[in-house]
Amino acid sequence: VTAPDPTDIDFPIECGPVKALVVKKASGDLDGDGRPETVAVVHCDAPMGTPPDGVYVLTQAADAKTPRVVATLVDPKDRITVKTLTVSDATVAADMVGYSSDSVPSCCPDVNTSAKWQWKDGAFVRSTPAGAHSV
Repeated sequence: VTAPDPTDIDFPIECGPVKALVVKKASGDLDGDGRPETVAVVHCDAPMGTPPDGVYVLTQAADAKTPRVVATLVDPKDRITVKTLTVSDATVAADMVGYSSDSVPSCCPDVNTSAKWQWKDGAFVRSTPAGAHSV
């Protein structure tokens, strides 16, 4: 069984005249159903600057023609940039940078964060590993 392809998905991200771009992806069986899900990091294909990322989980039913977004792990409104993304042992892990407040210029993220998500009781639950810190 192949993992869902994020190429032609309509992600829930507002990009105006530019298109949404998948910049990272990882796959694995996150919910234990024997079918792989794909986790995609997506941002608007902005001509300059560092557009914020969204992180989305895609699934595809055996009889479905196209995958669908079933969860948003990181909302682009949170002004996060994902540095690394992995899927292993039914866990999504990401290292991210962001901002401590709206007054921090977008050139210069000042918070480093690591997070993990696991499927529990019908939803993705976020945990932050011990030792996570700001810079």
